[in-house]
Amino acid sequence: MKLELREITEQRVRIKRDLPPTILGLDGLSQYRVVDAVSLDLQVSKDGSKYWLGGQIDALLKIECGRCLDMFEFKVKIDIDLLYLPLSDDKGASDVLVEESDLRAAYYQDEQIDLAQLVMEQFQLAMPMKPLCRDGCQGLCVMCGGNKNFESCQCVESWEDPRLSGLKSLLEQ
Repeated sequence: MKLELREITEQRVRIKRDLPPTILGLDGLSQYRVVDAVSLDLQVSKDGSKYWLGGQIDALLKIECGRCLDMFEFKVKIDIDLLYLPLSDDKGASDVLVEESDLRAAYYQDEQIDLAQLVMEQFQLAMPMKPLCRDGCQGLCVMCGGNKNFESCQCVESWEDPRLSGLKSLLEQ
């Protein structure tokens, strides 16, 4: 879904859209799945060839728990504050000092902003490093692979460092 910048004639425009999950083009390789429509509520301000996008993205995602591997629902509410510049204003691949304001800059091409790409980037940034289905998630048994949240197993989790086996034999003597 593209935002046509040519069609923005006013100084400030409000855009409210619900993007269907299918428009994001996520394949089975993604670490998350969009459950319901993605709600966009954006303000677009125009200043010459620069466009400021501010607002919110709301969505419900299904992601995999980092401990037990169960899928669980994860609600995201993302605040957007980006300055879009024409791609020609890019400084290129030379070494430059990145400033705080550069982290909020993005680039558009052909007088369009790809809203689906924006949403997917923001989802990636909003993902927790180690998602947990709940605070007390016990994960999987390392021996049998059973989910400790729902079943208890009789596996004995003992591990000995093979480098210390020589010392263990000395202690047994």
